[in-house]
Amino acid sequence: MIKSTLIQALSASSLLVTLASATLTSCPGEETSWSTGAGQLYTTCPNSDYTHGGRSLQIVNNVQNCQACVEICSKDTRCRRAVYDKQGKICHVKDERNSMWWETDSRFDAIRLDTEIKDRTPISACLVQQTTYRAPKGATYNMCTGSDYEGGSAKIFRQVTTSNACADLCSTTNGCKKAVFDHQDNVCHIKKAEPATLVWVKNKRFSTITLPTTSNTATQGKWSDIVRLPLIPVAAYVVPKFPQPDSLMYFSSWGVDAFGGASGMTQFGGLDLNSGAVSHREVVNTNHDMFCPAISQLADGRILIQGGSDAEAVSIYDPATNNFTRAADMTVGRGYQTSTILSNGKVFTIGGAYSGPRKGKNGEIYDPETELWTYLPNADVKPILTTDHEGIWREDNHAWLFGWKDGSVFQAGPGVDQHWFGTEGEGSIVKAGTRDTDDAMCGIFVMYDAVNGKILSAGGSPDYTNSAANKRAHITTIGEPNTPSTIERVSDMSFQRGFSNAVVLPDGTVLVTGGQKKSLVFTNTDGVLIPELFNPETKQWTQLAASAVPRNYHSISILLPDSRVFVGGGGLCWVSKIRGSTAGCDKTVDHADGEFYEPPFLFNADGTYAKRPIIAGLPQESVKVGATLNFRVTELADGEKAKVSLIRMGSVTHSVNSDQRRIPLEDLTVNGGQYSAQLPTDSGILLPGYYYLFAMSSTGTPSIGQTVHVVL
Repeated sequence: MIKSTLIQALSASSLLVTLASATLTSCPGEETSWSTGAGQLYTTCPNSDYTHGGRSLQIVNNVQNCQACVEICSKDTRCRRAVYDKQGKICHVKDERNSMWWETDSRFDAIRLDTEIKDRTPISACLVQQTTYRAPKGATYNMCTGSDYEGGSAKIFRQVTTSNACADLCSTTNGCKKAVFDHQDNVCHIKKAEPATLVWVKNKRFSTITLPTTSNTATQGKWSDIVRLPLIPVAAYVVPKFPQPDSLMYFSSWGVDAFGGASGMTQFGGLDLNSGAVSHREVVNTNHDMFCPAISQLADGRILIQGGSDAEAVSIYDPATNNFTRAADMTVGRGYQTSTILSNGKVFTIGGAYSGPRKGKNGEIYDPETELWTYLPNADVKPILTTDHEGIWREDNHAWLFGWKDGSVFQAGPGVDQHWFGTEGEGSIVKAGTRDTDDAMCGIFVMYDAVNGKILSAGGSPDYTNSAANKRAHITTIGEPNTPSTIERVSDMSFQRGFSNAVVLPDGTVLVTGGQKKSLVFTNTDGVLIPELFNPETKQWTQLAASAVPRNYHSISILLPDSRVFVGGGGLCWVSKIRGSTAGCDKTVDHADGEFYEPPFLFNADGTYAKRPIIAGLPQESVKVGATLNFRVTELADGEKAKVSLIRMGSVTHSVNSDQRRIPLEDLTVNGGQYSAQLPTDSGILLPGYYYLFAMSSTGTPSIGQTVHVVL
């Protein structure tokens, strides 16, 4: 550790020389980040020590790794820095009364608590003590120093000397609910009336002035505080587990905030859904950079991640071991493709010109039993291509795929036409219908009622980027394979959205979050903060409580077992050199964080949490398609009968979640609190894999989802 005897022997002058020549003001390598359950973010500088670091407040022996040392530091309220001795397996919790600098030393890893939130970082609450100000006109405003509302200004007043004077101007400006005072230039910005795209950020130059509003959680839902993560969650999946999942895995690329090229490595994070603890690991054993892949949950719950930056590579994550293994390479290298599990348990994939050979790519299937891929030359990609101003590397991306009956696949978009793919022999394709007059790249698509073949799609833009998004929505109904689809235009969303995400909820409503009015990769521009909820019964949209962070390109949303929705990510910087620096990137568009959204059905009319039904008595053993599922439902009123649904556990990347689908279970026999539900007999409707089982009260409040494993 610190060489105290040497320091004591040095004179003051020689010490200054030594420090000037040997110490550094920043990490000499690339720092990695870990988060704790309390939301603290720690960064680790490998192969470095703190010189002139003072005494150790605590020394812990037999510490097995650096992350364990981080955990020790996080539990000591005095700890702001620590050093892990890799050779001695010792964790030193440091006293920070003296200044500290880094020095290179391969024996140690230096740890620090990253307490600074940088300017222009989105916030969900004022970071200082908020004050109030009553304007002469009678309005009372919340005043938050060190913050800004990024977004357009309706009016600008110059030579304004105080934030109170700016509030006065807001009070006399029709429609003003938010304003910003620029302390540096003495300027008052009256912000635009539309709150959907105003992002509240930290910025020491400004003060925000806000007319308080009240939100009704029973109609608008509620957002959590921002959860800081060690990397940008560009992709994620729920880890299947009985009786309910307790972990969400997410990943980026070779860097926590960067991608570019085939690196053979991927940065992964884990989120413990019970404690909120966040972990970080680098996966290198499969030699697979999994950025921009296709993801499918296999029938046995393992997660198949295929292609991406390492275009031919395929990795399989096993929840039982929490490890990754390398599977057989695809026949064609792909990136930005989509895959879906089939009714027979195989996996179909198509497209992916982004990585590998720069051409449109026909389909192929993976057989988990033989562990082999088979190319399907007649599963032709050409009919499903969009027309993009950037050409083929965009035109076969992110197909809207749904595994269906008899090994078929339905393609609902993003091109204007819809098709059926057959996967037998060399494959086949048949046109099913025409969805719209414009392509809708990176629009949302979700099967909210698989029993009746109902698919909602909305938003997207004609071109992948630099393209105005639309707000149109359609319901597509499908029946038997190779028969025409039925397309119904329904009410538009309130906002244009490209790069948004969609989640089907237990009651069949669909939550759409994020996106931007004009699709522009790697930007926050006009990011829509207000989510919308689609009701299939009324075919109408409802605006909900606004999130804190814009979620555009490379963002995700995914349903959790407690019916909350995790929404996160956005950004990631292209760097030409593997492990290269991201110092030159625009960090304001990188969102290594997430938020939890609680839908309105979790609340009573007075804003308190609603009482939930409870499911009990489910067997851990798997159930076959067509079987009868027996369980108990308690915590209902006398005579009340719960509605029941299954939702397949999801995986998501690039606005694509082809794993999720909802199965309403309406064939129910109820005897008191004992329920018997007849499962669909067709494995194209009830795809094999892991599902949440939800029971909903008469007011729509769902139980905690319990795990059901469906097999063929």
